[in-house]
Amino acid sequence: ISFLYTCTAVLIFPNIDSVEDELELSAVRHRPEGLEQLEALTRFNRKELQILYRGFKNECPSGVVNEDTFKDIYSQFFPQGDASTYAHFLFNAFDTDKDGSVSFEDFVMGLSILLRGSVQEKLNWAFNLYDINKDGYITKEEMLDIMKAIYDMMGKCTYPLLKDDTPRQHVEIFFQKMDKNKDGVVTIDEFIDCCQNDENIMRSMQLFDNVI
Repeated sequence: ISFLYTCTAVLIFPNIDSVEDELELSAVRHRPEGLEQLEALTRFNRKELQILYRGFKNECPSGVVNEDTFKDIYSQFFPQGDASTYAHFLFNAFDTDKDGSVSFEDFVMGLSILLRGSVQEKLNWAFNLYDINKDGYITKEEMLDIMKAIYDMMGKCTYPLLKDDTPRQHVEIFFQKMDKNKDGVVTIDEFIDCCQNDENIMRSMQLFDNVI
């Protein structure tokens, strides 16, 4: 789970300092909500939203990100591995309205949770990522799919000593801890309870609280 926050943070574009973005919103195909409305819906202030928007627009001039663009961005950050599957899962988590694209609103709403949200909000977001088919439960296979995607993205050269079944072994350990009633699935309550009682997970969730 700690890796989730690391990977999401690389989508931030901190090197933009223009504050003229609101004047340029009409220049893109997708017109975002007004900054005042986004301020009310997120934990970012006006200046932060302007910075994020300029960076988002530089990467995505149309004002929206499709899945292929999302994968391209991640492949640049993880050239040693195959980031396509993890990017696919992460894209689906950001695409909350399931229209096949991530708008600036989708992006900042998710980022606000990951960087400034409460523990409960962050864990709910993480659960949604692992719940691939969105049925309200995490199965062992879903957890394994995410874990394999993370290992593929990092590249086998990063872990020369690991065997092919290492992701499955890690999942077995995590799943046994989370599936407290042993019914073969992890509910949101089981997921949150287990994470909140894991010091490593809780510490990792604070790493990017002050990224921007």
